[in-house]
Amino acid sequence: MVNSSIAQVRLGTDGPLVGVQGLGCMGISEFYGETDDSVARKTLEAALDAGVTLFDTADAYGRGANEEFLSPFFRAHRDRITVATKFALVRRDDDPAYRGISNDPAYIRQAVDASLGRLGIEVIDLYYMHRRDPGVPLAESVGAMAESVTAGKVRQLGLSEVTGAELREAHAVHPIAVLQSEWSLFSRDVEHSAVGAAAELGVAFVPYSPLGRGFLTGGFQDAAKDLASDDFRSGQPRFTGDNARTNAALLEPVRSIAATHGATPAQIALAWVQQRATVHGLPVVPIPGTRSPQRVRENTAATRLTLNDDELARLEPIAGRVAGDRYPDMSFTAVARERS
Repeated sequence: MVNSSIAQVRLGTDGPLVGVQGLGCMGISEFYGETDDSVARKTLEAALDAGVTLFDTADAYGRGANEEFLSPFFRAHRDRITVATKFALVRRDDDPAYRGISNDPAYIRQAVDASLGRLGIEVIDLYYMHRRDPGVPLAESVGAMAESVTAGKVRQLGLSEVTGAELREAHAVHPIAVLQSEWSLFSRDVEHSAVGAAAELGVAFVPYSPLGRGFLTGGFQDAAKDLASDDFRSGQPRFTGDNARTNAALLEPVRSIAATHGATPAQIALAWVQQRATVHGLPVVPIPGTRSPQRVRENTAATRLTLNDDELARLEPIAGRVAGDRYPDMSFTAVARERS
């Protein structure tokens, strides 16, 4: 029988061993339309059965509801799971559209306790700063995060959407195990400085949205036409109108290579991300999100697919031809700070 369990890799120099592909859990609670809770629970179990052990959430997802939903699953399999959650994105119950950012030390101390309470666990394996607020000195924020490690509330620290310079600055305050940012065939901003810094420091990389929020799968061509009106992708510049038409045309080599391998476009996109580990010399653990057990099995199968040099060369130009930014407002991303 073929072994269907995925390989493992270590997060950081002394972090946990995890499956080389994780699961992004955001969509279980919001942003991508309605969720069937029973199917979502089966998806979590299917992921664990396939060797996925890094499960990624945040206090902002569903304004805490995502952590609460995951809690029974995490507690039932605590010795097999690496729990990753995040702080910094501030939401309001009275204004669902509101997005704020807080890196204030007092806020961090409150946020870690709140996440522990919702998750129902004694220690968070990997605790990320979800977004960077340049108005707060990075040393103060990372120092407060390090307090949680000293207190036994957190095992490892991570950052999301930071530049290479910011990663080095933070790592000098306390070791950073993981950097999480968007990285895919459509989004390669991180290669400007962050990936090189991570490789230099022994920091693992966790790409979020490795499937371009589903666009790379061919599952939709224009978010405004093909997806529900409350799906947040309908407001993302890359996925509607002329940009969507331009970007859909870029998928032809992905489909062609998929046909050669008897694979899906999603598997080719994931295999490309997985092979960044070899290209850049660092651990890479993408976290595609899904609420389907079948899709979990498809995604994890991509970890056993290798693209040859010719195929990689055909995929290389795609990111440089993508139309539209990742978000309508790029001000809270690392690339915006590098552009300024």
